[in-house]
Amino acid sequence: MTTITEEPNVSPTDVGVQLEDGIIDQDESDTRQFVTFIIADEVFAVDMAPVQEIIRVPDVVRVPLAPSTLDGLANLRGKVLPIISLRRIFTFAEQEHDDATRAVVIDIGQPLGFVVDRVASVVGVEPEKIESVEEIRSTVNTDLLSGMIKDVGGHAMIMVLDFEKLIAQEFREIAGLARAANSTAGMSATTSSQDDDDNSDELQLVSFDVAGQEYAIAIEDVQEIVQIPEQIIHVPHSESHVLGVMTLRNRLLPLVSLRAMFDLPTQDADETSRIVVVALGSASVGIVMDNVNEVLRVSKSHVDPMPTLLARDGDLADIAEICRLEGGKRLVSIISAHNLFNHSSVKEALTKVDNLEDDNRHAIGTDVDDENSDDDEQVVVFRLDREEYGVPIDSVQEIVRVPDELTHVPKAPAFVEGVINLRGAVLPVIDLRRRLGLASVERSEGQRVMVFLIHGTRTGFIVDSVAEVLKIHKSAIEPAPKLSSEQSTLLSRMANLEKQKRMVQLIEPGHLLAGGDMTALASIAS
Repeated sequence: MTTITEEPNVSPTDVGVQLEDGIIDQDESDTRQFVTFIIADEVFAVDMAPVQEIIRVPDVVRVPLAPSTLDGLANLRGKVLPIISLRRIFTFAEQEHDDATRAVVIDIGQPLGFVVDRVASVVGVEPEKIESVEEIRSTVNTDLLSGMIKDVGGHAMIMVLDFEKLIAQEFREIAGLARAANSTAGMSATTSSQDDDDNSDELQLVSFDVAGQEYAIAIEDVQEIVQIPEQIIHVPHSESHVLGVMTLRNRLLPLVSLRAMFDLPTQDADETSRIVVVALGSASVGIVMDNVNEVLRVSKSHVDPMPTLLARDGDLADIAEICRLEGGKRLVSIISAHNLFNHSSVKEALTKVDNLEDDNRHAIGTDVDDENSDDDEQVVVFRLDREEYGVPIDSVQEIVRVPDELTHVPKAPAFVEGVINLRGAVLPVIDLRRRLGLASVERSEGQRVMVFLIHGTRTGFIVDSVAEVLKIHKSAIEPAPKLSSEQSTLLSRMANLEKQKRMVQLIEPGHLLAGGDMTALASIAS
């Protein structure tokens, strides 16, 4: 996961305004102010009017399908800021950032941060010292220049960059889309879910491992899946099953260990451990699992009730059914949410939270407010390289392991990795890295195939890993900066989780494939 950090910002007037002739005279009406900066030993200037601020170069989130000159997106005081390399625009050699490197934030319709090697000064320039570029146009490419400043600030010649031309030339989509109506910014993330078919003969389950045994819970009982927090509030005088409580969007969530509930050996949580938030009515509890495997879609004919001989009342009645997969070689125990909430340890955990909310709210420093589910979007978060992406949970048919071998289809489109047999049906599989123009990687145990129903055709996309199911408040979701026509359609929205220092790029699955691609996939699947 990429960590997003804000860096101290600097006002343009703080970077050094002294000239050889003294301080700039702010009262000179004809004097124009410019910010001067250095890129690869060349001196440039920009009119100070559109310069918002000058900041240290922040960490960025890489964006697929964006122009190569874009370093990525940064979080600047809660707002998403594209960071652009001027060295790359001018085809200068790449250089590592150092203490002098800065990003000049310029707002010409949309704030953009331009990385420069060093900011020199703010200078005041008399009109007679600014010359046209017409006379040098025949010998120098002046397309991105608006003028030349002579003999100012100790420099014989300073090139004045025209950032409007630069943006129009290097980021045509930004310039064009900024003028167009913002029709995709508020796009509802329901395209794929509208195509979803509700098959009453199937169950959709979230499967996970505990001590080497595979369990599952019906997906309708799972609110979300989150990572283990850094801080868990331990409750005194609790049974060993109750790990404590955590804060989840301003509410207290009790945490229970499934290992302890099933009297299995204890194990410290690691990076693969997850908390499955299970809900029944208005109550919620977090169940700590060793790891989450897949989202399964199984036929009810493969689900049997727990054999009467093994079924028991009381604390051991949580497992209600057994799911038979792979011809019976793989058995998955299905945990009933209703029975789970009748377990003594869960009841105790919920009671502890009620007491904490009533008696210790101020001591814990947590305000407990009822959540309004209408204000949240539920997304499945997955990773490609270091970056996080999300898709609406309703668009995900299932999530399965990547098989050892994929069957390659002759004359299939180049973007198709192969096909797999998913419960007797042919499923085309695409490497999402390749679809987004990212570097390919070797297959690994953590990779998963996320299955979407796109315009009636089930299609699988290989991702590096599936991280969690997350509820995101709509106030944290904003239109993504428009960097290219394809990116603005496929990745039109972004969740800016400022408190967590995370950015999640939201993908619209319905736009993952073009019309011609869908025709080719449909023929493969059939």
